[in-house]
Amino acid sequence: MAEGLYLGLMSGTSMDAIDAAIVACSEQGTRLIHTHEEAIPAGLREQIHTLSHSGNDEIEQLGRLDRALGQLFARAATQLLTDANIAAGDIRAIGSHGQTLRHRPPSAGHGEYAFTLQAGDPNTIAELTGITTVADFRRRDMAAGGEGAPLAPAFHALAFGAAETQRAIVNIGGIANVSLLDGTRLEAGFDTGPGNTLMDHWHQRHRDGHFDRDGAWAAQGQAQETLLEGLLAHEYFQLKGARSTGKEAFNLAWLDSQLEGHSGTTPVDVQASLCEFTARTIAVAITGEQPATTEVYLCGGGAHNAELRRRLAEHLPNARVTDTSALGIDPDWVEAALFGWLAYRTLNHQSGNAAQVTGAQGERILGGIYPAG
Repeated sequence: MAEGLYLGLMSGTSMDAIDAAIVACSEQGTRLIHTHEEAIPAGLREQIHTLSHSGNDEIEQLGRLDRALGQLFARAATQLLTDANIAAGDIRAIGSHGQTLRHRPPSAGHGEYAFTLQAGDPNTIAELTGITTVADFRRRDMAAGGEGAPLAPAFHALAFGAAETQRAIVNIGGIANVSLLDGTRLEAGFDTGPGNTLMDHWHQRHRDGHFDRDGAWAAQGQAQETLLEGLLAHEYFQLKGARSTGKEAFNLAWLDSQLEGHSGTTPVDVQASLCEFTARTIAVAITGEQPATTEVYLCGGGAHNAELRRRLAEHLPNARVTDTSALGIDPDWVEAALFGWLAYRTLNHQSGNAAQVTGAQGERILGGIYPAG
């Protein structure tokens, strides 16, 4: 298949911005062409947060938010095209992840009624951009018995695999996930637990700003082992095989319950403990599944957290810890590139999931297609 341009749109659990990336996709690989970050206005962030929990009048709120996010995703795509000086007609398709509002996977005990829900109306995106849009990537995998997540490992294997290496690709967004590669073969992939979400929300409660830049605040504190023991006792870390998680399991309400009995722990020591919590769960996931890993590449916002990287390196003394820029894709844009690639796979009638990762009954073509015009 000839190389074509695709546009990926991604908004994660941090809910701060939409990442937009134009990628050139072919059988030979994926190249990053141009990027844009579209901030999510505070009012919309509050609506997303509200709908992430059960409440009143949810259907009315969801309908309005779905349209509003669709418009914002379309604006992000349009601005990216303007910045890149690329015409809409040159883009074969947009791949839009949307904004996750709920994720209730089989591994969390939701059985045949497991579901995942992303907002950001693809009809609106297609209408406003004039570009065919592919969206709703997760639910087909879930319909086939899978977790619907993580979807990144199949892309990681193709983009970052290399002969005679054992690599871990770690995406540290709100939730962290890992792809374990033995050469070009995908050995395993799963969510490891919290990435930035607990650190970000704790920082927002006690400090100015949305996140702990460079992990500077965490670096001032001391991780508390008794608190860590409680955090690490979460039932998620007992699961094996296909598994995924989200803010439904790891949130401030859960953290507050864990802090009962630790009233003497200072906020800065809690932050240090949360940073250590993320580092340990990622490191244990890697060493437990692929102990011979010698290369660890980070992507996502957590790749910039210097204190987190330091702690990861301490827990992985036999591996070189760096980020995906060393492999040709800036760590900030890997997930947006992923959804451009997924649109490419869908339009070319190719699967997008890795069944051995998600637990689906087999590989599936993911997403619904919303044609332009």
